[in-house]
Amino acid sequence: MGRVVVWLIAAILFVGLSLQPALSEPVHALAMQGEPALPADYDHFNYVNPDAPKGGSITYCVVGSFDNLNPFILRSLRTTARGMMDQAFGNLVFEPLMQRNYDEAFSLYGLLADAADMDPERKSIEFHLDPRAKWSDGEPVTPEDVLFTYDVFTEKGRPPYSDRMGMIAKLEKTGARSVRFTFNDDANRETPLIIALTPILPKHAFNKETFDKTTLKPLIGSGPYTVAQVVPGQRIVFKRNPDYWGKDVPSKRGFDNYDQITIEYFLNANAKQEAFKKGICAIDDDSDPVKRERDLDFPAFYRGEVMAETFDTGIPPVVNGFLFNTRLPKFSNPVVRRALGMLYDFEWANKNLFGGKYTRTMSFWQNSELSALGHPAGEKEKALLAPYPGRVPADVMDGTYRPPVTDGSGQDRKVLKTAFELLKSAGYTVQDGVMLDPEGKPFGFEILTASQDEERLAAIYQRALAKLGIGVSIRSLEGDQIQSRKQRLDFDVLIGSSASSLSPGIEQRARWGSSTAKKEGSFNLAGVADPAVDAAIEAMLRARSKEDYVAAVRVLDRLLISGNYMVPTQHNNQQWLAYWNYLEHPQKTPIYGYQLPTWWRKPK
Repeated sequence: MGRVVVWLIAAILFVGLSLQPALSEPVHALAMQGEPALPADYDHFNYVNPDAPKGGSITYCVVGSFDNLNPFILRSLRTTARGMMDQAFGNLVFEPLMQRNYDEAFSLYGLLADAADMDPERKSIEFHLDPRAKWSDGEPVTPEDVLFTYDVFTEKGRPPYSDRMGMIAKLEKTGARSVRFTFNDDANRETPLIIALTPILPKHAFNKETFDKTTLKPLIGSGPYTVAQVVPGQRIVFKRNPDYWGKDVPSKRGFDNYDQITIEYFLNANAKQEAFKKGICAIDDDSDPVKRERDLDFPAFYRGEVMAETFDTGIPPVVNGFLFNTRLPKFSNPVVRRALGMLYDFEWANKNLFGGKYTRTMSFWQNSELSALGHPAGEKEKALLAPYPGRVPADVMDGTYRPPVTDGSGQDRKVLKTAFELLKSAGYTVQDGVMLDPEGKPFGFEILTASQDEERLAAIYQRALAKLGIGVSIRSLEGDQIQSRKQRLDFDVLIGSSASSLSPGIEQRARWGSSTAKKEGSFNLAGVADPAVDAAIEAMLRARSKEDYVAAVRVLDRLLISGNYMVPTQHNNQQWLAYWNYLEHPQKTPIYGYQLPTWWRKPK
């Protein structure tokens, strides 16, 4: 009898263990597709100077204002101080479990966690915390901090952080330095990497009950800097933590080279530009190639004290354009949006305002294999679109789509006529020079702008729309005002942007998914709520092979182009930066472009 009981217990334990996802051996890095490029014994990323001198200070300048230091809450989402966890300036205060290598499409290397075990099906992942990892107050980073982070993000955090527990079936401490995530059916193959990129907070330094309140009190993190000074709305100063735990971690070698980082806020782009000329700001990243040439006409540039440089990248350009709020009835009809999109005269703008230096933006993944342009839909794409017949026009399906091209005169009536015929087919008419909607009401809208450059772009569009009797007003707002309007989804049209990458993932759900269309604070500013778009995003997230992945992203691109949710304007294929010559940067530029946290100040 005893042997039978023992055998039964052993069998039950075996079955229970067999139901757990089988973990692999601990690894130093994770890759979304294929294998990480760097071996376990790598010394540093290949786009840094591992011997960069440390010291000195730098001042970055931005337009806007701030009234909060906590970047993880919905309140004051768009008026939170830069730098706390910042893609451009660096994760100065808060850090994730693993660090992204910006010379690979999507690969992560150890940071707070020095190793990870991920089962082959990506149903679970276990992170092993680096024993050296500690907070800026000297306390060690523990599994309890990881558990607390997900607890407080779920109850008090903002999207996308608040949504991540929705993909987790179980989160548990598995050892003195380890924590394991087991995923549910809502997770996808990217989920383990998103978890690895989630910032971790110190349990002992945050009050869960007040977490969702704005604060200007310096926060404790694990990053290389601490907050030294806060002047609300004007300035935040970070100072190097001399006891930073991660300075010898390979994924951080060559980063964080300044003793002090200041971020100054300005009301508008012109004030920011003048501050750069005076030497207050270390860099100028103006994206307008004509304006930046004009702005460099000052003595310091001719003396060689200010440098101007272009950087080649291997990524799709940022998509800028006029974004329609499709939640509003006036923009709910895609035919109307298509007609409105035809009326942006790129050829005139490029010739008269931009010196012919721009390229027309036509795809959300332009200049990459993920773009629909020039790529006829294959069988995999057709299968994904089969449940949604007629959603993608023939020219978008076969890859030949191009926006209308005008003669550049600003008076090309051919395009105006085509747009008018589309509006007419949707029930619109013109009486006494005024466009009327199907209910007989004057058709028009307001464009929100946040800078003189945006005003100029809006004025170009306004003039073209007026030729069809469409009344457009332009309202200029300060940075915090327009951010508030965005957060409340309170706008007709605004000039927005959509940054693309070589590895689009779950952020596409936040940007275009139906579940986010009506959420305040959402990044789905256009209000896209299309089952076909949702299906394409899910197919992308489920993809196991590169072929399936590329097919899904191209379908998403075709649907976004066909939906006419925004009027893409133009882009420059290179990054540009002007900077004072006391700065230096590594010789190599990674595929994602220059990385400011790897720059340094020349020693005196």
